[in-house]
Amino acid sequence: MEHTQKITTVLFDLDGTLLPMELELFMKDYFQRLSQKMNLCGYDGNAVLDNIGKGIHAIHTNKSSRLNEEIFWESLSTAYKKEESSKLKDIFEEFYRVEFQAVQNVCGFTPDAKKAVHFCHEHGLDTILATTPLFPAIATCSRVRWAGLDPSDFSYITTYENSSRCKPSPEYYQEILTKRHLKPEECLMVGNDVSEDMPAATLGIQVFLLTDCLINTKNADISSYPQGDYSSLLQFIRRFLSHE
Repeated sequence: MEHTQKITTVLFDLDGTLLPMELELFMKDYFQRLSQKMNLCGYDGNAVLDNIGKGIHAIHTNKSSRLNEEIFWESLSTAYKKEESSKLKDIFEEFYRVEFQAVQNVCGFTPDAKKAVHFCHEHGLDTILATTPLFPAIATCSRVRWAGLDPSDFSYITTYENSSRCKPSPEYYQEILTKRHLKPEECLMVGNDVSEDMPAATLGIQVFLLTDCLINTKNADISSYPQGDYSSLLQFIRRFLSHE
């Protein structure tokens, strides 16, 4: 029988993986609601969105060890005074607590997500939420609940408050390994985005491409990746379980 390395930890992507969605539709609804919120608060909504884009770019190009949150707000402080940035933070938090919740309506839902995470727990595997850390924890935890899960289902969740890198950089995955004291060969990364999630493999992390909401913007050859739906994922994980 072929020997398979036992894994201890499964890293799950969120958007399009545990939480089914059409990404473009999600982003459109999200930014429309955020722009409307900013307009109501006396800001130029479109200008705020433009500056958010600059902040996200600053995060992606960051090479320091500073956290994404710090990089993001440092970028926005070039467009808004320090006092304004503080006010904006409060508005953002209120937005994620209130208006953002309606964005759930453009997302899908699958009970297979909860089933997969709990399957891991039942078999002694740790689960980490490896979602792009551009969102604050309040927004990420909301999306976890939209997926029918609870933040406590994960031992670690990447957010912009605790991460200094972003997908698709392999350094994003290395940061998780380092912080959680994990070896790459002990881990499995599950995601739906070829460009964002599959780079984990460059570190020696096993990967599985969930094809339910597949994103392959570069039309890359995906034939070498283990892939399929949730049923196929559970079969794949079983290969890594130790047997008495």
